Amino acid sequence: MAIPLMRTSSWITVRNSKIHGKGVFAAKRIPKGTRIIEYIGERISHKEADARYADHDPNDNHTFLFIVDRKTVIDGGRKGNAARFINHSCDGNCESAIAERRVFIDAARDIAKGEELGYDYEIGRDKSDPPNVDEIYACRCGAPKCRGTMLWPPKRPKARKRSAAKSKLKAKRKTKTASKTKAKAKAKAKAKAKAKAKRGSRGTTRARPS
Repeated sequence: MAIPLMRTSSWITVRNSKIHGKGVFAAKRIPKGTRIIEYIGERISHKEADARYADHDPNDNHTFLFIVDRKTVIDGGRKGNAARFINHSCDGNCESAIAERRVFIDAARDIAKGEELGYDYEIGRDKSDPPNVDEIYACRCGAPKCRGTMLWPPKRPKARKRSAAKSKLKAKRKTKTASKTKAKAKAKAKAKAKAKAKRGSRGTTRARPS
């Protein structure tokens, strides 16, 4: 059975957001697991999406493109609905779900009336990204677990930091080896002293004549 079109939803309302531009808010309490709305827009190929936004300002993080699969992208900026205004959140109360090559927004937990909806955009990184890409796609969701960027995976550590971590591990291993060597030498000296004492008690060791 085909899933009915969910262009509108009585669960939500659109108004200005403190996070970014317009946002989507719960018009009433939304129980966990509720299918809230479908992400609707013009369905185009990846090639067409690239061509359509070729002149897009690289310093503008505003996007309505949603990847369905390797062939299809939904452009919510064309023939879209309220779903395109749901902002990114690193610890969102919603999640996206793909069914029958369509995208839906579901409640990941109970959402209180008046609460802003959000889900993790997980925008993929690319080799051609500018050096300041994390600044362009900076996240301001305010969640305790906010990673500071809408991109995924989170920003990779710099090479210098990796080297520092490697050096720290090397130093730790060196300390461990030194401790083992010291303990071994201590045990050897102890055994030698014990053997010497044992020999003395049996009268096997003579004093040198004066």
